[in-house]
Amino acid sequence: MLSTQQIQAQLEGFRESLIADGYDLTVDAITDNTAHLRISAGPDACAECLVPKRMMQPMIEAELADFPGLKIELAYPADA
Repeated sequence: MLSTQQIQAQLEGFRESLIADGYDLTVDAITDNTAHLRISAGPDACAECLVPKRMMQPMIEAELADFPGLKIELAYPADA
């Protein structure tokens, strides 16, 4: 069974690139082979730097390709 720590470790490089633009990527939970991820904006987030969710989802899925069958549920700052 996958853990949130495994997913976070796999996404660390990706997360660092988001942090450079004022965003954070967290793994909220893993349920029924679905990773629940959240991107949140910090106070100095670059609004133009965050690609649309429809583009971000496949990029994250590619980063997590080592976990076959894992589904991604992604929450964006605008979803809050």
